[in-house]
Amino acid sequence: MKLLVTGGAGFIGSAVIRYIIRNTWDSVVNVDKLTYAGNLENLREVDGSDRYAFEQLDICNRPGLERVFAEHQPDAIMHLAAESHVDRSIDGPAAFIETNIVGTYTLLEVARCYWQGLDDTRKQAFRFHHISTDEVYGDLLHPAEADDVTQHLFTETTAYAPSSPYSASKASSDHLVRAWMRTYGVPVLVTNCSNNYGPYHFPEKLVPLMILNAIEGKPLPVYGNGDQIRDWLYVEDHARALYKVVTKGKVGETYNIGGHNEKQNIEVVHTICDILQVLAPKDTCYRDLITNVQDRPGHDRRYAIDASKIQRELGWHPEETFESGIRKTVQWYLDNLEWCRRVQDGTYQREWLGQL
Repeated sequence: MKLLVTGGAGFIGSAVIRYIIRNTWDSVVNVDKLTYAGNLENLREVDGSDRYAFEQLDICNRPGLERVFAEHQPDAIMHLAAESHVDRSIDGPAAFIETNIVGTYTLLEVARCYWQGLDDTRKQAFRFHHISTDEVYGDLLHPAEADDVTQHLFTETTAYAPSSPYSASKASSDHLVRAWMRTYGVPVLVTNCSNNYGPYHFPEKLVPLMILNAIEGKPLPVYGNGDQIRDWLYVEDHARALYKVVTKGKVGETYNIGGHNEKQNIEVVHTICDILQVLAPKDTCYRDLITNVQDRPGHDRRYAIDASKIQRELGWHPEETFESGIRKTVQWYLDNLEWCRRVQDGTYQREWLGQL
């Protein structure tokens, strides 16, 4: 196949492209605007492949997308391009509305017109895979609020209740994708994933931010008391799942993808500190850098994914435990501090975002 991947220079998108080029004979066209979080260094290992092509393009640019579709003739779309940081969506929601909603609409329309012009065989095989987040579901009961939280997980039929401008914009894009199937017949697939972590993650997110601040002896800011719970998914496990869905998933279906790793934020920070104490020991204790700060406005208390459907129907399951994945991640950042310096240079100084 030839896969068109939007947002392929980002954290998850680049992991998907690396996986495809390493493990399949498929070709990839990477469409990325190269905003602050998109970085072609993430794709150095595939850059010389004759099965990889890059197009710098905003997904809101309809004429540009029409040219790319006409020139490259993709067999499937994997739509990952999105503004994705909750704190930034609090500070400036307009970019999230533009990219996540208007951009998805524009991509859907170009894909629909392209798909309608294919011959019957290619039209039957075409797929539009929309990659979303578990944050569209809102939050779940916290252990402090319920006797048995094991009965409360996000499933593919959980009602949407987004809390932030980011999650509301992603929920909107999910609805658009499903409407384009029901109204126009576009063959779509939707996946909703839990919190990703791993190599090449831009340092505004919790895991890389804690690692880099700790290495430099800076405070480790934890929202509130740090008891917010997330399900953690290693990014390379997610990449495998996404490829499985686009190649084997049933048209019209939604698949939730989770790591089976519910952790409180404070537990994640403690784990990172303890791993650094072993891999990069200092005379002082990394945990002493933890600083509790004012909680994020509208902060969801708990996310947890029921990933049994994708395991049952497509045979996918995460290969990394949180313990194995987070150790690999910490080691990767220690080994790639120059990459971290370059991607932040002039764009982000690990400042505190998302405060009203």
